[in-house]
Amino acid sequence: MRRTLICTVTALSFALVPFMMGCEDTVSKKSETKVKDDGTVIKKEDKVTRNSDGSVTRTQSTDVDKPADKDHDVKVKIDTK
Repeated sequence: MRRTLICTVTALSFALVPFMMGCEDTVSKKSETKVKDDGTVIKKEDKVTRNSDGSVTRTQSTDVDKPADKDHDVKVKIDTK
């Protein structure tokens, strides 16, 4: 009887953890893509999320992709929080 009770409580605790912790909710998301004359592609993304504890997080990311030249290939990725 005691073993069944311990197994049941353990199983329920693992099953209820995602509901107790919650997850983040996306409040807004904005993406922008620009292509310059030389073929450079600039992708900007701005995302605002609300966490389970009520705090708000804003994440900005910029991804620059230049076309391959004969001499070198350049790809730059910048993430900020």
